[in-house]
Amino acid sequence: MIRINLLPYREMQRAARLRHFSIMLGAVVAIAFAIVILGYLALEARLENQNSRNEYLKAEISKLDKDIADIKKLKEQTQALLSRKQVVETLQTNRSESVHLLDQLVRLLPEGVYLKSIKETGNTINLQGYAQSSARVSTLMRNLDASPWLDGSTLVEIKAATVQGLRANEFSLNVQQVQPGNDGADNNKQNAGGKS
Repeated sequence: MIRINLLPYREMQRAARLRHFSIMLGAVVAIAFAIVILGYLALEARLENQNSRNEYLKAEISKLDKDIADIKKLKEQTQALLSRKQVVETLQTNRSESVHLLDQLVRLLPEGVYLKSIKETGNTINLQGYAQSSARVSTLMRNLDASPWLDGSTLVEIKAATVQGLRANEFSLNVQQVQPGNDGADNNKQNAGGKS
């Protein structure tokens, strides 16, 4: 039998395998390194993209905040204009009330009664004046209650006084100013409620 020394052949095979393993290991390391770098670049790109989107959203949100502030200002201005309009409408509806009040007072004032002041607070009118007798004050109160524009006269005070050397009664009374249409509507409601 011939003996063959396989040691050099085995050495060469081992060296070839080691070279092959080193090449494969280098290739795997290079591929792994390339994957890590590509992954890092991809994540960096996505992060940059998300940051730019966030900045865009922040800019749009700040624009919307400005728009909301403008809308609030517009709502406040609209509310102020509506309240002014309401005041003007109220003044226009109530502008004839003073005329009716003075007209009614002239018509309802009995002889011997003189007014020295008329004060209006809301719907309450305070009348102060002089009368020749307390009976004339009661006549004035009855006349006021009979008026469609005035209602609920109440005597606040009556006292004896001297005016230009003559004896008189100084009086103060309150009366409520009403709208004739509203009073009639209330009476109709009361009548309808009484019938049912």
